[in-house]
Amino acid sequence: MTPILGILLATSFVASLVALGILIWAVANNLIFAGKAEASTIFMEGEIGHPDDSASFGGENEAQSHRFDVLRAGIDRAGKGPVMVLVTAGILWLLIGSVFGVIASLKLHWPDWLADIAPITFGRARTLHLNIVAYGWLSVTGIGVALWVLPRIFHTPLRRPNMAYLGAFLWTLGVLGGTLAIASGWSDGIEWLEFPWQIDILLAAGGFFLAWPAIETAARRKSRHIYVSGWYFLAGMVWFPFLFLVANIPGLHMGAQQATVNWWFAHNVLGLWLTPIGVGAAYYVIPKIIGKPVFSYSVSLLGFWGLALFYSQVGIHHLMGGPIPTWAVTLSVVHSIMMFVPVIAVAINQHVTVANNMWAFKQSMALRFVWIGALMYTLSSFQGSLEALRSMNSITHFTHYTVGHAHLGAYAFVSLVLFGTVYYMMPHILGRRWPYPKLIQTHFWLVVVGFAIYFVSLTTAGILQGTALMDPGSSFAEITKTMVPYLEGRSIGGTLMTLGHFVFAAHFALLLLQKEGRSKAVDTFAPAEAS
Repeated sequence: MTPILGILLATSFVASLVALGILIWAVANNLIFAGKAEASTIFMEGEIGHPDDSASFGGENEAQSHRFDVLRAGIDRAGKGPVMVLVTAGILWLLIGSVFGVIASLKLHWPDWLADIAPITFGRARTLHLNIVAYGWLSVTGIGVALWVLPRIFHTPLRRPNMAYLGAFLWTLGVLGGTLAIASGWSDGIEWLEFPWQIDILLAAGGFFLAWPAIETAARRKSRHIYVSGWYFLAGMVWFPFLFLVANIPGLHMGAQQATVNWWFAHNVLGLWLTPIGVGAAYYVIPKIIGKPVFSYSVSLLGFWGLALFYSQVGIHHLMGGPIPTWAVTLSVVHSIMMFVPVIAVAINQHVTVANNMWAFKQSMALRFVWIGALMYTLSSFQGSLEALRSMNSITHFTHYTVGHAHLGAYAFVSLVLFGTVYYMMPHILGRRWPYPKLIQTHFWLVVVGFAIYFVSLTTAGILQGTALMDPGSSFAEITKTMVPYLEGRSIGGTLMTLGHFVFAAHFALLLLQKEGRSKAVDTFAPAEAS
């Protein structure tokens, strides 16, 4: 690792502390406005105090359940097409990625199953699962959610929707090309960066054309204040291209430096890309469903800037014990512990808001998905910070425990929030309700129970595996055999989750195929009324 890189890492940490101190001072001295008025910018006049989830509230009168949202019809209309394309594509990628995930899981305890089919050998199936879910389902659907929420919080229609269509096409083409490349054995061979860099160009171009409409919409906003969801979405659209570009330049990083950049990127994909998507969506959906602003909007500043300032160096703790300077790993551990600050800030806002309105949690399935996902963000972040400590890392590293932790963040947090957000937003986009609310409950319990089995199995396996590996008298073969029941539990849990995904996709298809058009109330309001 070059001295210059080391200086940059150390400087970034000092700058993070100074910047956070300045932020706290500014908030304490009322130099930054973040009060109830700013928290209420997502509501229209008279909307506060009215819960909003057409699958749970509002009775039988469809127009009544959208009595406030119809005023935004002019805003939603411009971005409806691109958002629908992105969400539909994301759900298709979810199904494909889930199937590869189950195949990879089964091969861990059925190693001879379909062993002669090269595209679905474990190495390729697991890689396909990771990349399809990360860049297909999570990224594509997350961008779709952002392009729906941003115009609403900025009180202006989405700018350049045709550019968003082009971006969606290029990004989806990139994921498809990367999927076919990995299945055929063509890969860059670096975890989270397996798509060949030649195909990554399509993702980069698609990301540019998707981010431009969002940024231009923000620049032409009619609202003075940028609601906290906008901070997360826009920041993620700036952070991810930088991460993706630096990590993918061919031939730039070699040896130990490449490993360092690899885990800097891999961890930041979750922390500086998928986390902003999940937290930003939750900050919008939770208060909208309940009909009340978040508990303490000023704390949201601390949550956002804490993430921005401390997360960037967290991933290097994955190289603990590797051929990199000890101080670099120590710096990563310190950053990991400092992440308690933004996580607690987000937890105070979102969890207290829901805890004070448990009636909504009991009735709204969309809120159940989102809040459970938000709880998992708190849990996965605490777990990740503790996992970075050397005493714990020495046991859990290179075990199934790490796989369970990764899914706690990427699936239990981000995916559940996206499920709930899609359930909330689709009736507003299409002007009609989900046809079979019972299927939402079926989906919820399949994925929650499935993930519980999955996570408990891998966490238990990882602790036992790590403890046994530290015992010089343990046989590696015996340790591997001991893991089989837990790996079978992983497959059972993963299969239940996948069944839930197919229920979700089928219900989504039924919603699209409904013959009823938009409600008359939605079309009676002119676009001018949306502002």
